[in-house]
Amino acid sequence: MDALALEAKVAKSESATAPAPAPAKPRPKPPKKTKRIVYFEVEILDIKTREKLLLLDKVEPTATILDIKSMFHKSNPHWYPARQSLRLDPKGKPLRDEEILQELPVGTTATFYFRDLGAQISWGTVFLIECIGPLVIYLLFYFRLPLIYAPKYEFTDSKHLVVHIACVCHSFHYMKRIVETLFVHRLSHSTMPLRNIFKNCSYHWCFAAWMAYYINHPLYTPPYYGEKQVKAALAIFLFCQLGSFSIHMALSNLKLPSCKIKKIPYPTKNPFTWIFALVSCPNYTYELGSWLGFTLMTQCVPVLFFTVVGFIQMTVWAKGKHRSYLKEFKEYPTLRSPILPFIL
Repeated sequence: MDALALEAKVAKSESATAPAPAPAKPRPKPPKKTKRIVYFEVEILDIKTREKLLLLDKVEPTATILDIKSMFHKSNPHWYPARQSLRLDPKGKPLRDEEILQELPVGTTATFYFRDLGAQISWGTVFLIECIGPLVIYLLFYFRLPLIYAPKYEFTDSKHLVVHIACVCHSFHYMKRIVETLFVHRLSHSTMPLRNIFKNCSYHWCFAAWMAYYINHPLYTPPYYGEKQVKAALAIFLFCQLGSFSIHMALSNLKLPSCKIKKIPYPTKNPFTWIFALVSCPNYTYELGSWLGFTLMTQCVPVLFFTVVGFIQMTVWAKGKHRSYLKEFKEYPTLRSPILPFIL
């Protein structure tokens, strides 16, 4: 019995000191199946002749229209991306640069129609030329340079204070626009056709010369109500200029460089932006007010004509922008008018 007990005790101690069995190794996971990328074949045709200009093979589905334009540019160096207009249908709308190939209503073989937009120029350059021209032209008449008026009036000063105030206001307006172009505006379109610059500049430059000729003319007569009219008009002009700058700042802050999402502009803490509650394009409203003030200040027919023509053009732009807001945003405030509260 003692021998059996001793053997049992030894067996028990050996089992206690025996190493534990190694854990079972986990089964290796099966390798993930790689997703098969479906490449696109892109064909680019001339919009007029239907001639095949380029065939791109194995275009990634995530490629944007800008990427396709860049590929097209490599084969045709004289057609840089800003000069190209691509569309899915010859009579359809041009595709935006940020649109993605796989999200377009096309199959794996996509056909684009190409249109040459012509030589392009940046909008910033256009705005600068538009503004520098009137600024310089007006000053030529203000200082009465030779060959403008009769020789006896060359380099003479006007005796009317309103003429000098008008020169300061006109110069201030265009200097403000230059500063805004350089440091404030975030333009949604980077370029425009070069041929349009002549149309844009001739409008501003010719009107500036027409207005300046009569306001700075030696026979110019001051406004009918004199100093009171000038002061009231100056107050309107300065108020609207501050309002215009405030609106441009608010719109600039709304368009962050890294964000392409469009947002609805709303009033801010700046009182000049509260007009956003009633108007979709208050920048045009303030611009109209500025020129109405300048018209009242100078009491000059060419200025009135410029104001009316500008108002018609700004109304067209404001209505277009208003329709765009209503189309893009379902929650867009219905109380707003395009340019004039409750009227237009």
